[in-house]
Amino acid sequence: MAASDRSIRASDADRERVAASLRDHYAAGRLNGDEFNERLDKAYAASTLGDLADLQTDLPAPEPAPLPAPAQPAGPVVPGSGRFSLEWRAAVGSWLSVSLVCFVIWLLSGAAANLWFLWPTGILGAVLLARWVSGAPAPSGGGTARRQYRRDYRRDRRGF
Repeated sequence: MAASDRSIRASDADRERVAASLRDHYAAGRLNGDEFNERLDKAYAASTLGDLADLQTDLPAPEPAPLPAPAQPAGPVVPGSGRFSLEWRAAVGSWLSVSLVCFVIWLLSGAAANLWFLWPTGILGAVLLARWVSGAPAPSGGGTARRQYRRDYRRDRRGF
């Protein structure tokens, strides 16, 4: 604080700041109860910044608050790739659902001698297995343009 600053009138915020500092020093054990009360009374009665500065001349400067830990950059979420990607899991889940529905219909129809449910599930399962073994991407189900639109929209909203 420069010498000319000591004569500037203190605001209520200045007094509260010094009172908070005195409370911190009292809590740290640098001031006993009588000194704290005396200085606190003087802080609230101070009229200039110099009066407030005099109350803290024998006390160490407050330590700056610790900086928050730097946030980890949140990159875009990239779905898994390869043989066990989300797309493949969705394709296998769809195949299992269709197979289960066909099997339940077959059971309820009572045609135990005719194993017709194996045709749709077997053909679809064989196609999926062939694509998986060859390393081809999972079937998209026709919603590729819509998914790309949603990805672009979310990316634009995030700003990266």
